[in-house]
Amino acid sequence: MHSYSIRTLDELKEFLHRAMQLEHATIPPYLTALYSIKPGVNQDATQVLRVIVVEEMLHLTIAANILNAIGGTPDLTRPDFAVSYPASLPDGETDFKVSIQAFSRDALATFLKIERPAQRPEHLAGRGLIQRKASPHTTALGSHPMHEDLYFYSIGEFYAAIVEGIKYLEAEAHRVGTTIFTGDKSRQITSEYYYSGGGELFPVTDLKSALEAVELVIEQGEGDGGGIYDDDEHELAHYYRFEELVEGRYYQKGDQPGHPTGPQLHVDWEGAYPIQQNLKVNDITGDRELLEATIAFNIRYGEFLQLLTRAYNGQPSLLLEAVPIMFEFRNMILELIRNPLRGCPGKNGSPTYEIPSSTKQPAITRQAEVTA
Repeated sequence: MHSYSIRTLDELKEFLHRAMQLEHATIPPYLTALYSIKPGVNQDATQVLRVIVVEEMLHLTIAANILNAIGGTPDLTRPDFAVSYPASLPDGETDFKVSIQAFSRDALATFLKIERPAQRPEHLAGRGLIQRKASPHTTALGSHPMHEDLYFYSIGEFYAAIVEGIKYLEAEAHRVGTTIFTGDKSRQITSEYYYSGGGELFPVTDLKSALEAVELVIEQGEGDGGGIYDDDEHELAHYYRFEELVEGRYYQKGDQPGHPTGPQLHVDWEGAYPIQQNLKVNDITGDRELLEATIAFNIRYGEFLQLLTRAYNGQPSLLLEAVPIMFEFRNMILELIRNPLRGCPGKNGSPTYEIPSSTKQPAITRQAEVTA
């Protein structure tokens, strides 16, 4: 049991909004690492990253389904939704930060931390939430509003708190003959609107379906109950797919976590474009073409988040456009990462994921004009 629990419906809605932020926060680093890989190399890594990006979109949609089920309003256009990289994860982990960087050993080390299983190091076992060593202002997301000095160790722990909150609030509602699942059922996204080979989208309408939805997210990320596969034992969890790349060897049935014994796989750690880590628009000077392409990508990515918001708020068919758009980003990202960055010898451009708002866009446009 965690050292606190979600006790109000508003708290649960906020945690589910943060769950959406959390799932989205993994997409830009995974997508950038995927498209930083040079053509003709690292086919295994390319396949792993491509599948995981699609499944993170699935998890984002599952979180939106649960939020809609309890009468919330998914909004990916809120000013606090998209994190600024480097960033702590939105569930409050502060022992590492997530960066926008090329496919590399460092990137994979971070990805393993993102997807790490809920089981803690021995010295942290049984201690509930972990005391924050850094300032609470280093991560504004994921902290319990009444306990800003505490945070979660893993995504699994974060979702466990959500599960406890759902169970508690539904039990309280049941005592008085009501339910927390009062949302508009027409807003639920099902598999007819989103295909993912790694999991099925189903409507969340009650306690049972909500718990099954959370279980799917946890299993795909870190494995089922400490195992390396999901519950059906067909698919490796994200953590162990990344671990295969680090270890250079496939898992096979019967292997224990941390000890893959299958065939070797080759990873070319030099087979990626040398992009500038955590580049910002303001860092691009003296290259109008690269600056304009970077801004154009950010605008397009903002439109992508707007489309998802509409899809999650009563227009589910729009989600059919989401995955194709996400992979349409490939050409835009390649235009950035194949171009040398002036003033940074040996480094290329990169997407910055700085989402323009209606108030910020004129300033960005003026900057492009001034730089030109």
